[in-house]
Amino acid sequence: MNLRLLQTQIQAFHRHLETAGEFPLLFAWESQHIFQETWDLDAEDFGAMYDASLQNTSSRRLWKDERYSPKEQMQLFIIAYPDFVREMFKDLFNENKDVENRIDRFLFHCDELLRDYRDTHPDWIETRHYHEDYRMISLYLAFRYPDQYALFDDMAFRRFLKMTQAKDLPLVADPGRFFKVMRTVYNLLAKEEALLAAHYQRLDPSTHFMGKSLLLALECAQYGKSF
Repeated sequence: MNLRLLQTQIQAFHRHLETAGEFPLLFAWESQHIFQETWDLDAEDFGAMYDASLQNTSSRRLWKDERYSPKEQMQLFIIAYPDFVREMFKDLFNENKDVENRIDRFLFHCDELLRDYRDTHPDWIETRHYHEDYRMISLYLAFRYPDQYALFDDMAFRRFLKMTQAKDLPLVADPGRFFKVMRTVYNLLAKEEALLAAHYQRLDPSTHFMGKSLLLALECAQYGKSF
């Protein structure tokens, strides 16, 4: 990436934080807070815990819209195969293993569960589990480890790489590279004390996640403009 262009983007994002009346992704900071407070892999009722961990008072669009329902599909899998799904998440959240391999395994198991569920529920008409585009898998990772992962936004990422004149633009979705770039962006943002102050001023400590989070880097990337 071109450091000058990246710094220009950071400065523009700083002005945005200080002057904007609305922030499109602000609601995600609430969901990240709820997940951090609720998630428990050892919960006796794994399904109830999963449901309670993915909540928001203003928007469900991270896991639900007209043609997108990954939470609902995972809840069905949990009802049918609770122990297997619990182990899937244990593996996904095992930071001692390579993240891209963990993502691939989680996606493979989602494919397996979808096939098995359709075999045992012949009247079920759903054909997707809605985890194949990495958005929901990255949500799990980003909410569990906010300082290491961000919500995957492939279109914003490609636009951001072009804007900063990065080399070797990805030909396919590349969540591993996305996470690395978001960490780099966050580390630069974290050096800007006034920017961080503007960021935290818009948050409510009782509602939003207040710790180090790559959600801030994603917001910067999504705000991307061409200079």
